[in-house]
Amino acid sequence: MQRGRRIAFDYGDVRIGVAVCDPDAILSSPLTTLQTKSKDLFDQIVEILEEQEPITIFIGKPTLLSGLSGEAVQKVEDFCVRLSEFTDIEIVLIDERLSTVSALKNLQSAGVNAKDARKSIDSLAAVAILEQGLAMTKSRNQ
Repeated sequence: MQRGRRIAFDYGDVRIGVAVCDPDAILSSPLTTLQTKSKDLFDQIVEILEEQEPITIFIGKPTLLSGLSGEAVQKVEDFCVRLSEFTDIEIVLIDERLSTVSALKNLQSAGVNAKDARKSIDSLAAVAILEQGLAMTKSRNQ
C-alpha cells in the first residue's frame, strides 16, 4: 500500500465528521466535526486538506440497507462534485451502512452518555468509513 495519509468524511445534513489516518495507514483517529451549513465549509475543508496532505479522500455513501440509493446518496454525490472543484485528490465513496450505528454502540459500550455521544458520533462514524476504505485498499493491493 502506498504510504500517505487518508482522510474520511461522514457527510450529514447538519454535521460532517472528519477522520484521518497516519501515513502508514495503521491508526485512524477522529479529527473534527464541521457544520454542513457553514458559509466557509469548503474553506475549512481546503485548510484541513492542506494541513493533512491526504493521498485519498473517503466519503461515506449512505446506501439504504436494501442496497438502494436514497435521497441522502444524492446529497453526498453533490458534496463530492463540489469537493472535486477544490482538490484533485482521489475521492472514493465507501458504503457506510451502519457506520453511525456502529460508532454509537462503541461509545455506549465505553460508557459515554448520550449527550457526549452526540458531540463525537460524526467524527467516529468517519473513523469507521476510513477504516473500511483502508481495508478495501489493502485487500486490493494483496
